[in-house]
This record gives sequence, structure tokens and C-alpha cells, in this order.
Amino acid sequence: MIEIQKPPEAIGTTTTTAAATTMATTVNPSAKRALLILNCILLGLGNCGGPLAMRLYFIHGGNRVWLSAFLETAGWPFILIVLIILFFIRRRGTFTTHSGTTIVHMRPRVFFAAVVIGLLTGLDDYLYACGVARLPVSTTSLIIASQLGFTALFAFLLVKQKFTPYSINAVMLLTVGAAVLALHTSSDRPNGESKAEYYKGFFLTVAAAALYGLVLPMVELTYKKAKQAITYTLVLEIQMVMCLFATVFCTIGMIINNDFKVIPREARNYSLGKTEFYIVLCVNAILWQCFFLGAIGVVFCASSMLSGIIIAVLLPVTEALAVVFYKEPFKVEKGVSLVLSLWGFTSYFYGEYRSTKRTKNKTRTFGDQSIELREINSSSI
Repeated sequence: MIEIQKPPEAIGTTTTTAAATTMATTVNPSAKRALLILNCILLGLGNCGGPLAMRLYFIHGGNRVWLSAFLETAGWPFILIVLIILFFIRRRGTFTTHSGTTIVHMRPRVFFAAVVIGLLTGLDDYLYACGVARLPVSTTSLIIASQLGFTALFAFLLVKQKFTPYSINAVMLLTVGAAVLALHTSSDRPNGESKAEYYKGFFLTVAAAALYGLVLPMVELTYKKAKQAITYTLVLEIQMVMCLFATVFCTIGMIINNDFKVIPREARNYSLGKTEFYIVLCVNAILWQCFFLGAIGVVFCASSMLSGIIIAVLLPVTEALAVVFYKEPFKVEKGVSLVLSLWGFTSYFYGEYRSTKRTKNKTRTFGDQSIELREINSSSI
């Protein structure tokens, strides 16, 4: 009897996409595709709208950084509502078994991992809010583009994501694009802001990009090491715990900074009006929850790298919206940085396309060889 082995490429592919494979065993392909599309929409809505809403708070009189960081994950109760609805749907569909009526699916090891990632997310929220408070949206968006490079690095270290010449080229281009912005700060600095404050906002935003580049692969690693079936309900539970502890982290910062005492006075002095102040805060919470829910959902359906790519690809949309709504200047250095970023995105996508096509061809060839070997083996018997 001839023993047929898996080709090394197939084995490597299985290893690097373990989270997606686990998910595929619990969700059929059509549902997986629909879920991926839904999460991409949520990610796009939050990724483009979140920075604009946060900047709207600052440019009309808001100056509480911890409050802005708090709002990025304060929408976690919406996930709780969804989980309650899903619980009753499962309960109605399982009259004779109790497995579908489990209230909490998360096991302790996954819970503690979600807590750690949530605290890191809270710190990342603060760093990002510091950047948005000091920089135009178009600038912060271009800096955040470097997140793709950090995601690629940490995905390689944590979940053994493979590098290709195309992904390396993308990382290099994104790094150069961010460096171009760092070398030309005078034309981009808001009126009345010191150069020191601008640089502080710049480097804090880079730190936020690096930290969230770590968070996404950590989420994927949690899926791989969970030792339990990864269902979308479990993903929502993980997301809720992450956002809850990120919110707790930022709440402590607000208490120390006396933000709760200042909010009523800030609402009265807000240039758009008191009611509009609270509307802006609510919109911030909703849009950022869409972002986080979409990001972790894409990791569940595909990979942390795809989530990072989608965030980066939406850069031109956020850029355009910032220029249109806030009349932000778009100087030459931003144009150069944008071109380099788009070049990097294109390089990465082309490399992924070639890699996927090559894998499919090898799998098809191996399948044909397996059929031939089985036929030969059957005839010899």
C-alpha cells in the first residue's frame, strides 16, 4: 500500500490559518462569507467614522483625552444585548438538549487572555486619543497606516505568519511614508499648537499603531490556543470582555484626571451646543464599537493580517472625508505619504494573490497525483 503524505505547503498553510480552520468546522461556507462581509462593513464604518467623530469632539472645545479613550470601548453593552438575543434564539432551537442554552461559553483561559488584551486595548485607546487631540485626522490616518507593518511583524512572531518579498516591500513603503510625515511637520501643525506637542502627538500615534498591531495577532493566538470550539458567540464574548476591561482601564484614568467633574462644564461651553455635545459622545461610542467588533470579527473569519489590511486600505477614504468635512490641508508630503501607502497596499495584495494562486495550483496538482496513485494502487491489488 502506498502512503500518501500532505505536501509541506499544505501543512504550512494549515498551521498559519488554524483559527480560520477551527471556525470553518462550526460555520458553513455561506454563513462564513456573509459574516465576513458584515464584519468588513462594521470595520469600514468604524474605521472611517470613528476618527472623524473623535476629532469633531476636540475641534469644537473638547479636551478630555481620557474621556475620548473611554468612548472607544464604552459601547460594549451593545454586545451584551446581541448575546442575550442569540441566547434566546439558541434556546428556542434546542428544546431537548442543554448544550445550546449555555449562558457563558468562555472558559477561564480564554477569559484571562481577553482581560490582558482588553487592558492593552485600553492603553492603546489612550495613546490614540492623545494623537487625535494634537494632529489632524488626515495625519493620524497616515501614521496609523504603519499598523499593517506592526501587524505583519507580530503575526510572524506569534502565529507564524509567513513573510514574502511583497509583504516586506509593503512594510518598507509604509515605514518610509510615516517617516516623510515626521520630517515635514511645520506645514501640518494646527494653529496655536507647539512643535513639542505636535511631536508628542505624532509619536504617541505611532505607539498606538504598534500596540494595536500587537493586539490583533494576540486575538488570533487566543483563538488558536483556546482548546475549545471557536463560535461567533464566543467571539462576541471575547470582544465584550476586552471592551469591558479596556473601559475599566480608561475609567480609572478619568477618575484620576477628574474628567467626570469637568464633563458638565465642558458640555455647557461646547461650541456646537450642550445637546450636540452628548450626541457627539454617543456617536463616538457607537462608531468605535463598530470598529472593534468588525476588527475582531474579521480575525475570526479570516486572519489578523486581513483585519490589518482592511484598516490600512480604508486610509484614502478617511483622508478624503477629513479634507472634505474639516477642510484640512493636504500638502505635498501627505500626497507622497499617501502614494507610498497605496503602493505598499497594492504590493501586499498582489503578493497575497500570487501566494493564494500558487497554493491552489499545488493543491490541485497534488490532488490529481493522489487520484492517480489510488488508481494504480487499486489496480495492483
